[in-house]
Amino acid sequence: MKIINSGQLCNPLTSGGIRYNFGSVWCSIWRIAKRVNRTMQSNLQKARVLVVGDLMLDRYYYGATERISPEAPVPVVHVKTIQDRAGGAGNVALNIASLEGKAGICAMVGQDEPAQILEKFFAEQSIQAHLMGTHLPTITKLRVLSQKQQLLRLDFEEGFSQIDGALLAKNVSKVIGQYNVMILSDYGKGTLQDARSLIALAKSRDIAVLVDPKGNDFSIYQGASLITPNRKEFEAVVGKCHDEKELVEKARGLIRACQLGGLLITRSEEGMTLVLNTGELTTIPTVAKEVFDVTGAGDTVIAVMAMAISCGYDLISAMRLANAAAGVVVGKVGTATLNAQELHDALHAQTRVDKGILSESALKKAMNEVRLQGEKVVMTNGCFDILHAGHVEYLQKARALGDRLIVAVNTDESVKRIKGNTRPYVGLQSRMEVLAALSCVDWVVAFDEDTPKRIISEILPDILVKGADYEIDQIAGAREVMAAGGEVKTITLKPDHSSTSIIEKIKTTIN
Repeated sequence: MKIINSGQLCNPLTSGGIRYNFGSVWCSIWRIAKRVNRTMQSNLQKARVLVVGDLMLDRYYYGATERISPEAPVPVVHVKTIQDRAGGAGNVALNIASLEGKAGICAMVGQDEPAQILEKFFAEQSIQAHLMGTHLPTITKLRVLSQKQQLLRLDFEEGFSQIDGALLAKNVSKVIGQYNVMILSDYGKGTLQDARSLIALAKSRDIAVLVDPKGNDFSIYQGASLITPNRKEFEAVVGKCHDEKELVEKARGLIRACQLGGLLITRSEEGMTLVLNTGELTTIPTVAKEVFDVTGAGDTVIAVMAMAISCGYDLISAMRLANAAAGVVVGKVGTATLNAQELHDALHAQTRVDKGILSESALKKAMNEVRLQGEKVVMTNGCFDILHAGHVEYLQKARALGDRLIVAVNTDESVKRIKGNTRPYVGLQSRMEVLAALSCVDWVVAFDEDTPKRIISEILPDILVKGADYEIDQIAGAREVMAAGGEVKTITLKPDHSSTSIIEKIKTTIN
């Protein structure tokens, strides 16, 4: 079992050529991940996710409570504000839109005012609504709140189980080609009565399917790439889990029985556990600091997971993003979403990235951390034998190009091969310590080869920088960085400043 702390990250889909066979065919999660480089430069704005499931209108009455009714021992709420929101599958789509991804929704509604309100919501949020009108009323839930406490909920619904599920599948087939991940958002209202057909449709198009399940029979989601039950929903299917070992064993059994790619079990204050059909297991702790309302938290989790997978993030990183997002929305009241800045801030708050001298493996972990926050990484290299004002100005200019700066430094042996046996005058450890002390430098790493091509090819920075005395095609690692979608830039050097000239002046003075 692997425990991931808030400051750690791993990359199971892109490390060591590991492949995850989700059922009888390669799951599209692997194909998507293979198309992007391991530096995870994709961002959530590129996500294309179709949400299919139970749509509802959530209506909130807010007011003050100052007395008890004379008619019955119940509080009297003086309503001041009425607010309508999209709930169920609609809230999943809104979560995607609020993070600036492309969202579409397929669902059943009535031909009534709530349906019109929902359509307006989706239009305002640039969500592509593919709604199927029926003779049944749109599902509506009314909540009464006072002083951040929910006092009452009223449900108006008949469900859609009497509507032929094939009609919805036909609707989905017309639009599914616009997306690369599909979410099934099941609230048990009948919209997803034929979930297997929808899963088969998506798999035939090489589209990953994530399911937020309902009920005590998960076999209806057979073949799904990933399902995301909370612990209560999971135990309703497999029975009570008395310890961690039993939970994992039952999760693996359920994966085999339903031919799933994996299970993501959300566990409230215990965090999240991801179990894959390969047997791999990962648990991360919760990041929520204060919980006001868990309404819609599951919607946020599956929305962010789907967006991350759509953009090529591996499952562990996707879970990390979803966990941070859930930590934000449970601190809000009612069915809630979060925006990109809130997610960035949440990730930043839980990320502890050490600065200074790092090993290559530690540097790669740090890179993954800051990239989840959308930060741009700059990299340069050199011997930096005798650090001078020209070096400092150059490094400051390099750092100004992005959010983080890596300096790769030749080892002593490497310097000798390049500059002769008399060099370096300053040993590797001292050179690295001086560089790490500069405020413009985030990380310093050593390499032993004559050129930094190998380490640059493995790190793949967003921007690779060298002095303007180099042509782009002469810069080691330039081709690999550009092939991965990065940039290569040169910086004009401070005139009359070089380690060699300083050394010659010293020699002349001594002589």
